[in-house]
Amino acid sequence: MFDRYEGGDYAVLVHMDLPAEVDREDLSELHLLASSAGVEALGVVTASRSAPNPKYFVGSGKAEEIAEQVQALEANIVIFNHALSPTQERNLEKICKCRVLDRTGLILDIFAQRARTHEGKLQVELAQLRHISTRLVRGWTHLERQKGGIGLRGPGETQLETDRRLIRGRIKNILRRLEKVQKQREQGRRARQRAEIPTVSLVGYTNAGKSTLFNTMTESGVYAADQLFATLDPTLRKLEIEDVGRIILADTVGFIRHLPHDLVAAFKATLQETQEADLLLHVVDVADEHQQSNIEQVTEVLTEIDAGEVPQLMICNKIDKLEDSLPRIDRDDDGKPIRVWVSAQANVGIELIFEALKERLGPQMVNLSLKLPPSMGKLRGTLYQLNSVSAERIDEQGALELDVKMSVVDWNKLQKEYDNRLDNYIQ
Repeated sequence: MFDRYEGGDYAVLVHMDLPAEVDREDLSELHLLASSAGVEALGVVTASRSAPNPKYFVGSGKAEEIAEQVQALEANIVIFNHALSPTQERNLEKICKCRVLDRTGLILDIFAQRARTHEGKLQVELAQLRHISTRLVRGWTHLERQKGGIGLRGPGETQLETDRRLIRGRIKNILRRLEKVQKQREQGRRARQRAEIPTVSLVGYTNAGKSTLFNTMTESGVYAADQLFATLDPTLRKLEIEDVGRIILADTVGFIRHLPHDLVAAFKATLQETQEADLLLHVVDVADEHQQSNIEQVTEVLTEIDAGEVPQLMICNKIDKLEDSLPRIDRDDDGKPIRVWVSAQANVGIELIFEALKERLGPQMVNLSLKLPPSMGKLRGTLYQLNSVSAERIDEQGALELDVKMSVVDWNKLQKEYDNRLDNYIQ
């Protein structure tokens, strides 16, 4: 369907230094992205310009240099660390005689490799189709234009129009299927909200160690690797937190600077776990020299997906790579935990996260003194089952005096079960 050279595993990377901060990319991140996609970088071409060239993005001389590198190194793909327009991509392919991929296309390729679930695959395909639809070219020259006259009348549309129509149809089909998935997720979320189970969502820059932390906290075997976008499909696990009760911990896709808009749109259902969380654990790789800009990028994406107002607890991960850094909890002026310093890989300081979660989600606890008549033995048994009785006494009249500490969720459930009559027994 598309006029494209065959891609391969040996690449020439191209990085351009632009003065505008908004257009800047990191060369070391391009190397990581390329290796995460399974591509071997044979050479790197760097350049500096005040603004991109409309024809090649780089200057025409630099484009020739890239083509020479491709030929000399026998590379079969050129990867740009920037977003290219469809025209720039085609012009570069013409001069380099091989496939040219921009940063967005590379990220989409990694996502396509990583998608495991049916939903993840649909979301990636949707993002790819939206990206490709802007890059359609007339690959079928014999149908390049509609012709008239005897023996020259075509089917009424060019091959390009046919391709666009097929892509539009496929996008509509995927959107319908994703809508079903979104409704199922909505039902699950509503059920958790009805049960008033708090959701804690892990967010952070890609490769910050979210999945390793998730595995350490939940003792599960979610795929974790030292590469970008190791996690694509959201994973949910139940956790028990002392004095809080049951919570849901969600592991989500990592963010990256200039995350393609097609991806943000496609992963709307997945990112909703982040939007509707009670607390975000913002995982930061403190050993990364770009940690501050990574934090800013995550904040930017959170704002973009309407999750900027969700309360955050920062997890400063990978302290084992720093000298003299010990696990600890940093607090604000009110004594509320705001940062926890840990190493998920070395399993150091994880108990401090649970302590901080207990404090951050703990205000949803109730401390009560109940005076129950002997006839309320069933309620007493339920309170012991919930492990919420801290002390018990019997007064002279035989009434049970119980000191109770339990989550607001469990208390509200009990209130509902006893038709809101429990207030009568509070001392």
